[in-house]
Amino acid sequence: MIDTGKINKHNQEILSPHTKDLDYLKVKVGEDKSNEIIDKLRAFQVAIPSWALGAGGTRFGRFSIGGEPATIYEKLDDIGIIHALTQSAGAVSLHIPWDIPDDAEKVKRHASDLDITFDAVNSNTFQDQNGQPLSYKFGSLSHVQKLTRQQAIDHNKEVIDIGRALGSQSLTVWLADGSSFPGQLNFRKALENTKTSLSEIYGHLPDDWKMYIEYKPYEPYFYSTVIQDWGTSLMLAEACGDKAHTLVDLGHHLPNTNIEQIVATLMYKGRLGGFHFNDSKYGDDDLTVGSIKPYQLFLIFNELVYGMDNNPSNNPDLAWMIDASHNLKDPLEDLMQSIDAILIAYAQALMVDRSSLEQAREYNDVSLAQEILHEAYRSDLRPFVREARSIAGGAIDPIGVYRKAEVRKKLIDKRGSGSRATGL
Repeated sequence: MIDTGKINKHNQEILSPHTKDLDYLKVKVGEDKSNEIIDKLRAFQVAIPSWALGAGGTRFGRFSIGGEPATIYEKLDDIGIIHALTQSAGAVSLHIPWDIPDDAEKVKRHASDLDITFDAVNSNTFQDQNGQPLSYKFGSLSHVQKLTRQQAIDHNKEVIDIGRALGSQSLTVWLADGSSFPGQLNFRKALENTKTSLSEIYGHLPDDWKMYIEYKPYEPYFYSTVIQDWGTSLMLAEACGDKAHTLVDLGHHLPNTNIEQIVATLMYKGRLGGFHFNDSKYGDDDLTVGSIKPYQLFLIFNELVYGMDNNPSNNPDLAWMIDASHNLKDPLEDLMQSIDAILIAYAQALMVDRSSLEQAREYNDVSLAQEILHEAYRSDLRPFVREARSIAGGAIDPIGVYRKAEVRKKLIDKRGSGSRATGL
């Protein structure tokens, strides 16, 4: 639906102002530094979750945008559109059982044709599925009944097996287990059950796999969550073994949490596994990346860049994924806006004068340290992002091409105007 010719034509139409902006920035930053940032932006890939291609919703309702994907193949096609335009979305993260492949080899070939690989696979024990013998209403991996825990363990093992067939190398576990009222749950027993369950799942991991343990302070339960914070996730990961790591979802924190400090601590421990990018104003994680707190996103990337360049704890390569609910906007446009925000924050973090910052810290020069960070954050580095895309074969202005090609209209014509997306 998006061919190279359309992208090249659109790039040529806006090449002159882009080149002017790029040349100005290269003079300011310097040729070598500019090329270094552009190269790193070109290499950056973020996974798109298979559940993000349709309209999201709240407890009160969901409104279809039309043209939403109904099958795993259609979801891959939509990610293919995003990747063709941005050249930064070359992976998909599947949610099982929402997206069980009917034929793993066929699905792999379809993804390969779109230049898409398979990132982490995600298990689902936060809702009951058709034909499921035991309910997760009162928990899954932490449940008081051993048979229910075993059902959840077996599901996670099945997800690993599906992931192996697709070429994935990691499992993400987000546990909704918790309680809504005091007295409902024995905190210690729930945590112990969770640790034992995760350890059994961990034992099923192939040697070259990783397990990411996600955390969230509340919802769907509103009094306690079994894995409520990064410390609990880290403790469980360390109890499992070297292949287990903490996953940080930016929206899974209470307001004003210092996420960048959490990132630094986890990298110091060598246990940061990956990120789910999004943004939030009050709670949860349903907004476009960088739409509310772009400075916080930059500060997080500032710690990530330092941690990746200074890694005595041998923290593994990080897995990146966008995880937001697209309730109002076209999901493909929303995802492309998120990719843009991620790359801009990454570029800004790469701009930080590390040696000057460390010197300012050594002399406790607080004002200078802040000025150094602000100098990088306030730099308009969008020309670097656009140039990285252009060199890689993507669009200088992805949403511009997307709209000019009337992609959403064509998706509606092909798939219909009603709600089709599954797993939402």
